[in-house]
Amino acid sequence: MTSITISQIKVECIKGNIAAQAGIDAVVNAANAWLKPGGGVAGAIHRAAGPELEKECRKFAPIKPGAAVITSAYNLPNRYVIHCLGPVYGVDRPEAELLSQCYQNALRLAEEHRVESIAFPALATGYFGYPIAAATEVALRTIINAIPQLKSIKLIRFVLYSENDLKVYEQALSRFATAIK
Repeated sequence: MTSITISQIKVECIKGNIAAQAGIDAVVNAANAWLKPGGGVAGAIHRAAGPELEKECRKFAPIKPGAAVITSAYNLPNRYVIHCLGPVYGVDRPEAELLSQCYQNALRLAEEHRVESIAFPALATGYFGYPIAAATEVALRTIINAIPQLKSIKLIRFVLYSENDLKVYEQALSRFATAIK
């Protein structure tokens, strides 16, 4: 695990399963527009949460790229799921702006619900095809720029599924940490 602390907010990267983040108030779902179960992150979260999650999601669907909505977490070990629709790389433009909006909107919803800890997957990097290195830069830059406005959040965790994705995040986080000092 790699972590940095900025203004009393810890930002960390771990390898793991986003649907198994005990002790975290909110997990972020890499959702599809209809907020339905699917593959990857959305499938894992919906399977772990149970069928009630999909029922609650229906009232919010469809959502547009960059948007986020919040629901209960049901059988997950968290209070909330924040569903974000990332951009499809090469289709939804401008990709970086839409991806940044995902993180901004997730943080805004977390703050509105007084969330103290939030866990993100690598949004838009799976089926939506966003290159991991470019997506990581957008994610970390957006999060770090938002930190001065955060009041309730104390921990931001990036949960990466693969060893390669973890390495990309750790290297980028180290670069950001050096630049901040």
